[in-house]
Amino acid sequence: MLMNKEPKPQTLTLNKEFRHAYYQGKSKATPYFICYMVRGRRGLVRYGITTSKKVGGAVQRNRARRLLRTAFLSIQDQVVPGRDFVFVAREKILTAKSWQVAAAMKKCLKTLQQPSSPTQRGAQPKPETDNSPAGNEKP
Repeated sequence: MLMNKEPKPQTLTLNKEFRHAYYQGKSKATPYFICYMVRGRRGLVRYGITTSKKVGGAVQRNRARRLLRTAFLSIQDQVVPGRDFVFVAREKILTAKSWQVAAAMKKCLKTLQQPSSPTQRGAQPKPETDNSPAGNEKP
């Protein structure tokens, strides 16, 4: 029997940890969930899952959480340590198969973990300035 030497990811429980991910982290949306990634204070992989009543009743919300948890645990070996992840379930996750959620999560985490350049973050390149003195314009 093979034993996984990777430590099991811890779960986020405090509201301030979720808010930190929402406001300070990078995000990526998929049809099934929205993923927020933020640098964690510890060198561990931690994750949290939220589902609102928009997703459905208690049974549907629990199914959505199970799908997200299973998908994350199946690809945890590809996650860079020292990151916190928050997954927010969307309504479409209820009609998805587990392999579809796992594939979307794998693709999502791959794009989030790539180092981003300044232009990807929305920063615009500096405009080129004219170095001529303002008072010496020729007609």
